[in-house]
Amino acid sequence: MLVINKKIINDTNVTTSVIIETVTAKDLITIESDNKLKLKYILQWTSPKNVPFVYMGEGRQGFIDRNCSFTNCFVTSNRLYLGDYTKFDVIAFAGPEVRLMNKQGFYDQLPKRRSPHQKYAFASIESADNYPMCSDSFDGFFNWTWTYRLDSEAKWGYIAIRDSKNNLIGPKKDMNWIKLEDMKPVSDDLKNKLRGKTKAAAWFVSNCYSRSEREAFAWNLKIQLASYDLKVDVYGECGSMKCPRNKEDECNKMIEKDYYFYLSFENSFAEDYVTEKLLHPLKNYAVPIVYGGANYTRFMPDGIYLNARELGPKKLSRKMYELIQEPEKYADFFRWRNHYSYHRRDESIETDDYCRFCSMLNEEDLVKTKSVYKNFKEWWDPPHRC
Repeated sequence: MLVINKKIINDTNVTTSVIIETVTAKDLITIESDNKLKLKYILQWTSPKNVPFVYMGEGRQGFIDRNCSFTNCFVTSNRLYLGDYTKFDVIAFAGPEVRLMNKQGFYDQLPKRRSPHQKYAFASIESADNYPMCSDSFDGFFNWTWTYRLDSEAKWGYIAIRDSKNNLIGPKKDMNWIKLEDMKPVSDDLKNKLRGKTKAAAWFVSNCYSRSEREAFAWNLKIQLASYDLKVDVYGECGSMKCPRNKEDECNKMIEKDYYFYLSFENSFAEDYVTEKLLHPLKNYAVPIVYGGANYTRFMPDGIYLNARELGPKKLSRKMYELIQEPEKYADFFRWRNHYSYHRRDESIETDDYCRFCSMLNEEDLVKTKSVYKNFKEWWDPPHRC
């Protein structure tokens, strides 16, 4: 067993007792056998119990269980697993936690040493608007990012877009969509299906106090819609209607059958921050009404959604009313279904975000390429956020 001093001296010269994991002889034997498999070692520097690390699994198991193309990555939160944390191929940091680690007095400090071969990866599924850096101390610190941003080395997201031949085409920064007028018309069967709808809009929401103030926008929209005798049905903690999460299929069928529109309102505004809220209408034959900080043309063709922030409550309510009154125009919002399909990213190994994190380490050119986020705060934080 390696003998580890159980006391450290932090930056303020105060001796602090800490719990240190040790490496046993059994561990060393395992490491020796692992090396024969040419494993890539990933160290979770921040808590393994928080998202996204909690779903990675321990060791190789997470990649094996997902049937990833590459399963030779080994995940641990034990900084001493290799005897020295500078031996890991990647050290991964969860954004909401690491952003606080540069502050004086924090128990869990940043690494004091790093090797030239190592990649420091910033990982976050949370919006930068909710968890900004607000400090330039991480400029030049990270080599890779694993986030919802479309320019991250590894993507974390909810949406995969395929064309009619099932080729993966997005989302990405530059999408070459077929123009709405050039898309094939909606079939008569689909038109008849859409005519069976009877309710204006649904919204499933549990966070009632968001940074984006989406709840205030929804309230104003309700007021405007009332003049047309239309309503927004709010399900979950923030409304009076219920559709339990354990009955997701029933809830989706209800959207498909009853509702013209669905409020895909994000809790904050950040570039490319688009969550599963957009999939609810796209997969269930409703028109999305979006409210977020993303450039939505990276996720959908123009003409298949309404943008609440651009229209405002009054113009939006009028547009909703007009489309309900004109079934042919409403049906045109579904022309995209002849050309594209939307999927959850975890439906395929090709788009599984955890599989991608391992496959990156097997791309020799990518690993050998020197990269660093010199202005990380500028890249991550929304403008004027801090």
